[in-house]
Amino acid sequence: MSSLVVASIVFVCVFGSGVLGLSLRSFLPDHHLSEDSTAIVKLGAGLMATLAALVLGLLIASAKVSFDRLNDEFTETAATVIMLDGTLADYGPEAKDAREALHRTYASAVDLFYSGRGTGKANVDAPESLAHVVQFQQKLRELAPRNDMQRMLQSEALARSHDLAKTHWMLIQPGQGAIPAPFMAVLVLWLGILFAGFGLVSANIRTAIATLFVCALSVSGAIFLIEDIAHPLEGLMQISRAPAQIALSHLGQ
Repeated sequence: MSSLVVASIVFVCVFGSGVLGLSLRSFLPDHHLSEDSTAIVKLGAGLMATLAALVLGLLIASAKVSFDRLNDEFTETAATVIMLDGTLADYGPEAKDAREALHRTYASAVDLFYSGRGTGKANVDAPESLAHVVQFQQKLRELAPRNDMQRMLQSEALARSHDLAKTHWMLIQPGQGAIPAPFMAVLVLWLGILFAGFGLVSANIRTAIATLFVCALSVSGAIFLIEDIAHPLEGLMQISRAPAQIALSHLGQ
């Protein structure tokens, strides 16, 4: 389900709850709308508003941290690939096959990573991607150093290839995904109760509807932001491909 659809459903539920509260107000006896009664409703609404604000803030922060982590890992991987290619270049012409294997491996991984667009998940766990990683590391092990310098460069290249392999596995599950359905249901329930309470204590219908509309739009916008950030391969906020393109342009030089 797309972020926009989820946010739209939340908007309908929350705004509908507010309108329902306004409608119930006209059916309630006067003593239920006394100053003492509305004071209790306002206190309860304040508590629900605090809980909802806290949860939304934590969800936005968590989604942003997850997005930044994946973006940093992707950028760091590009830098590591460039450094690894430089290490193999320093090794000498004997590492030509390994450098070509590195280029194929990284290009394939980038293509598979972005082929996950529309699903919200990278395809870096595809069999061909794993095969390329194994083949590249095998090329490094097949190098036959002739002096201490080449042995040091081979060890350095192997160490960096292990770092790339570790990052490869970490990218299989980018981010924490969308808000779990039970969590979302509870959050929408809180917001629905909150907006229904707002409707109950509102006297001016037109002003109340306008206020409820703006508030519901703001809340659904926050949900949209959380859902969109949680899917870094689609939507408005996406992982940039620029670091990978820069790395690919430097490989083999």
